Amino acid sequence: MRAALAQEDGSKVVEKIEVMEPGTPTVETGYWTWRGYKIRYQQAGGSGPVLLLVHGFGANCDHWRKNMPYLARTHRVFAIDLLGYGYSDKPNPRDFPEGTLYTFETWAQQLLDFCDQFAGGPVFMICNSVGGLAGLQAAIDRPEMVRGLVLLNISLRMLHITKQEWWKKPFVKAVQTVLRGTNLGQSFFKSLASKKAVKSILQQAYHDDSAVTDELVDFILTPGLQPGAADVFLDFICYSFGPLPEELIPRATCPILIGWGEKDPWEPVELGRAYGEFDNVEEFVVLPNVGHCPQDEAPDLVNALVEKFVAKHFA
Repeated sequence: MRAALAQEDGSKVVEKIEVMEPGTPTVETGYWTWRGYKIRYQQAGGSGPVLLLVHGFGANCDHWRKNMPYLARTHRVFAIDLLGYGYSDKPNPRDFPEGTLYTFETWAQQLLDFCDQFAGGPVFMICNSVGGLAGLQAAIDRPEMVRGLVLLNISLRMLHITKQEWWKKPFVKAVQTVLRGTNLGQSFFKSLASKKAVKSILQQAYHDDSAVTDELVDFILTPGLQPGAADVFLDFICYSFGPLPEELIPRATCPILIGWGEKDPWEPVELGRAYGEFDNVEEFVVLPNVGHCPQDEAPDLVNALVEKFVAKHFA
């Protein structure tokens, strides 16, 4: 439950989120102005290694609600809504050249600028799905700012132009053009922007249906109903270019741990295992009976992985 507005300081607004369990670190929500856009972030913990938690496609800070209080006992923990997602601003991608706004390069710069302002030094990035590519890009762009990466079910980017069979490419491009540039795309988004549809999608992504609670559905759906959310969604599903994880991972110089839910129907673990072969990937951990979002479906497993990895590499 959120309390009243607690502090305002220029571009940053902070409001406290009350926690129920005694002794649990308080999670605070703030707003930061980046390139003229309002960005939501959360923070908890007062000392220890700094962690930055990066959500996946269609998600936001609240997808880390089961991780932040626990990790904040011994770490300084931040989570951030990427530009276009959650309660961050959602500029219209049509106001920019196609494929230039909602990209991994943009989000990487957002993460790095946030670290400069709030972290006070290098961080460990803990990333899920497409957030993993943003984290990897950040680690490549400024290696001195990223101590290590934990990648959870990183997106394989199967709609990337290089991964489409030759005979499918014209069809996929035509569908993307229609979705991005016509009212059919808006209608498609509206068909997904309901509690019933979001719950069904999450139940596909999660192995354990009981983890798909009404609270989780609201956390995902509510910011998705904000103005501009449909354009962001349609722009990204039409983003078939940019870097692939197999291109970025070997270029990163920091240590990497990859965790993968073995029951992920979208990013099959059989394909993900190949990423464990890169020299800078210290460990590829299969998470049993877990789907695409391990941090939420199996927080105990993920929290333990993060603690162990950070302790090994924090000096």
